[in-house]
Order: sequence, then structure tokens, then C-alpha cells
Amino acid sequence: MAQLLEKLPPGDCPRVQQQLDGLSAAHQEAIFSCLKVRKEELRWALIEKTNSVTSAQLQDFDWQLKLPLSSDKIAFLQTPLLNLDLNVKENGVLKPVTIEMDKEELQTLIHSLEAANKVVLQIK
Repeated sequence: MAQLLEKLPPGDCPRVQQQLDGLSAAHQEAIFSCLKVRKEELRWALIEKTNSVTSAQLQDFDWQLKLPLSSDKIAFLQTPLLNLDLNVKENGVLKPVTIEMDKEELQTLIHSLEAANKVVLQIK
């Protein structure tokens, strides 16, 4: 929505324009003028809504790559593991979080973070 508001007037907002297609031109213009006037307020509301999902913030991280030389399961031998240490601040309290991932889990995490980054960039 914030991305759409950057592009006011109406001709530059295809998604908003599409949602308003059933309205008369006068009504569309009135809605766009309201959006334009309250653009910054709407932007901050979107930011607050996004921030309300969680109050946790990443403060620091560290990682190590491990190669197990022994295991009770032969499939885990010679399988690299990433040990990710996160320092997360939630409600003013710093909490350490440790995650161990294999290659597939790491790829899933990377894809999820890239998708989240795209959403954040669209909101800006």
C-alpha cells in the first residue's frame, strides 16, 4: 500500500486503480485525494502494524560451520552443519538463540529472508 501511495495521482497506481474500477471518476478522484493528504499517516500505520507482529529485534549474530566426524547415523557423517547464534532483544531483554542447520535448512532460511526483504522493500 505504501508503495502505491508513493505514486499518487491516480494514473500511477494500477493496484489501487484496479480496486476502484467500479466507481465513478469523481469518486476515484476523491479517494485518491484523501490518500494523498493522509499518505504519511497511512505509511506510519503500516509500519506500526508490521512492528506489532513482534517486538523482537536482532542485535547480533555469529556463525560456525561444523563437519561432524562421528555420529550414530552414517547419513550425518561428512554433512556440513551451520551453527547460527543469534542475540535477540525482546522487551528490553537480550536472549541468546542457537540454531543448527544442514544445507537444505539453510537454503530454506535464506529464501525466507529474501522473501521478507522483498516485502520490506515494497513497504518502503
